[in-house]
Amino acid sequence: MSALTRRSFLLTGSVAAGATLLGAPSARAATGAFRAQSAPSGAITVAAGQTYTVTATRRVAAVTIEPGGVLAAPAGHSLTMTVNGVETGQKLAATSAADTVFVAGKWRGDIVLTVTTADDVTWQQHVYPFRQAIYADATGVVRDFSVLAAVLPVGAGGRVTSHGATGVSITSTGECFDGVFVNGGSFSLDRPVITLSGNGRCDFVGYGAALVANNAGTRVVVDGATIRTHGAVRTAAISDNGATLVVKNSDLSVRNGVLPADYVPTVNLDTMESAPWMLAIDGNCRATNLLGNNSVAAYVNSSISSQTWGVLSTDSGSDCTLVAVNSAVANTGDSGYGTYVIGNATEYLLGTRFDVGSYATIFTGGTATYGDSDRKTVAALNKSLGLGLTERELRALEPRPTVVNSRQWGFMWHGASNLAISGGTVVTSPHATFLNKGQQASVTVDGGQGARFRPGDGILVQVIDNDDPGPVMVGGVLENAGVYTQPTGEPVKDTTFDVTVAHDTDSLFYFDDITLDGDFYNGLRGGAAASSSAGGPPGPASALNLVLNFAASKVTGVITATLATHYVDTIDSANWWELGHVSNVAQAAVNNGVIVSLTDHSTWTVTGTSYLTALALDATCAVSGEHGKKVTMTVDGTPTAITPNASYSGAIVLTLT
Repeated sequence: MSALTRRSFLLTGSVAAGATLLGAPSARAATGAFRAQSAPSGAITVAAGQTYTVTATRRVAAVTIEPGGVLAAPAGHSLTMTVNGVETGQKLAATSAADTVFVAGKWRGDIVLTVTTADDVTWQQHVYPFRQAIYADATGVVRDFSVLAAVLPVGAGGRVTSHGATGVSITSTGECFDGVFVNGGSFSLDRPVITLSGNGRCDFVGYGAALVANNAGTRVVVDGATIRTHGAVRTAAISDNGATLVVKNSDLSVRNGVLPADYVPTVNLDTMESAPWMLAIDGNCRATNLLGNNSVAAYVNSSISSQTWGVLSTDSGSDCTLVAVNSAVANTGDSGYGTYVIGNATEYLLGTRFDVGSYATIFTGGTATYGDSDRKTVAALNKSLGLGLTERELRALEPRPTVVNSRQWGFMWHGASNLAISGGTVVTSPHATFLNKGQQASVTVDGGQGARFRPGDGILVQVIDNDDPGPVMVGGVLENAGVYTQPTGEPVKDTTFDVTVAHDTDSLFYFDDITLDGDFYNGLRGGAAASSSAGGPPGPASALNLVLNFAASKVTGVITATLATHYVDTIDSANWWELGHVSNVAQAAVNNGVIVSLTDHSTWTVTGTSYLTALALDATCAVSGEHGKKVTMTVDGTPTAITPNASYSGAIVLTLT
């Protein structure tokens, strides 16, 4: 979907293999690729109403741009200013525009005005004029597209060669300037320090990102990086259009910026610069993004954080693969997700600690696996994905369980997706471990190695209708201005749906060899035809069963159909955090069947009245009441004994006496 594939590989201006572009610290007095030891001289003043065109790269001691003055590049080129090696001086020409312009001001120091060949990328409605400190393709670093004056050595040995950089720093205080853009071939970054402040513009193409790997055949390996960004959509790392990005032993952190006062929040991808609040999150900067088709991003022994919105995002593409091994994934603010699953993405989250504001993962289409970072599993991924980890690196990875600490829910479904949990994975959250907003789901949990869940409110599974109100058209603009209104009255029965039989489109859970203490609620109202608005969320499900399969497991809690009601009747952008928060009243199923199967010595200890639509247990299983209480069951109003090796269907009610 991204159009960066249109960026051509230029042979002209490339650097010969093995050549060094940036030398040792002794050359630091001459910024970047400039080696002259003499002090900069001369000055440029752009008066009000004047346009000053810099026709070739220049080094001066002072630049003054008066209000109304224009500092420009020749046609077909871009202009970048660095002051003492720091890119600065430009901002977006207008809210949601693509072009940047120089602001009025005065600068003094070692100033380089670098003229580069125009590097335009067309995506959706805009043409983005990329500028970056280092641009490389299959031929190596391309000088014509690189602002090497923004690259400084850090300590001894700092250098840029044709296919890599070691010990360099890149700093930007202007808007929409990229650190490193690799568009073909192999490139390595060892111990880079990239610091960007000021807004970016589009994280669907990486306009304003610290690091972008783009196009099939591109392989970027980053080791020991420190990346800090502070600005709207100023992403730390992006893999796009079939590229492979491997980040090891690194620290990536992003903070939100301040969007213009007239910015209108939207889910229109070309102008989306803030989180869709309808997901019960906020913020304006994702730490990473995985885009395009068949792209790969792997984070190994690294720390990745965003203030809010999202940390490891997948978006605008299909069949991508995300890997996190022995890493720390965190939202430092009050909302946000650890990973996002969309476009049939596949995610492997192994031995990683999640400290998230809202959810470990939002599911919109694809598969995620949470488990231990055992050496066999990591080695298999390394081989199948071509990550390039050495035998020494694999041996150095200490096997760990995955730990999730969320300040809201564990996982949320916003579209049909799959989740597998194994090993010693532990999920702790104040609210439901699994929050399904009326979507098909397949969840497999293997508790044989200690996996467990700790929901503070005692709810393990909560199914509700999709409460995302979606965007609305306002004056021809798609705005995030929808309003969710809690339905009233009893749900209307969908007579075409069988609540006593499991369907592939239901919410399916498979628990094996685990002890579960908590409640399972299917609060879907349904009754409306499934639909979706253009650019909006999945429409409401007409009916959805909660299907629970327990094997060799011990379950203590209520399992029931409910009437789920939001605590707040009306929710919009002013109180978005109320989305997902509901109360439950147990009642007979309408469009929300609850189907329970117990096998292989499983037991269910009932703690309260439970309304089911099907119950089956094999000869080794039992259903009992808590604290020695007796469980009585009626099926379609008829008292019925619960016996092993039997199955029941209909309007089933279990009560304690």
